[in-house]
Amino acid sequence: MILLTPQMKIFVYVEPIDFRNGLDGLIHITKSKIKEDPFSGGLFLFRSKRGVSIKAIVYDGQGFWLFMKRLSEGKFKYWPKKSDKEVHVSLLARELTVLLWNGDPRGALMKSDWKSVESSANL
Repeated sequence: MILLTPQMKIFVYVEPIDFRNGLDGLIHITKSKIKEDPFSGGLFLFRSKRGVSIKAIVYDGQGFWLFMKRLSEGKFKYWPKKSDKEVHVSLLARELTVLLWNGDPRGALMKSDWKSVESSANL
């Protein structure tokens, strides 16, 4: 089981990939294109060319997990766009949850990450 935590780094590769890629192919993309260490414990997300499937890999300290979601109807409504400088974007764990349920994390109403901390003198 994979536990998504707010501290987990989630990298989304913005270019569609050939879904014949297995674990070794995705690890290669992680190293060569995203330029991140696949053994870091971060979650790496990839989309199929048709936009109906997503694959993810994550290292749990003992081995790699490879999992996939394919929609039964339609395409994923949201996927980050490629910029001139970046081939990947980062997501928060709660944004990943929205994405996996075929939502658009940009439009989801969520509370901000941080709350201000009052000084102990005011308590």
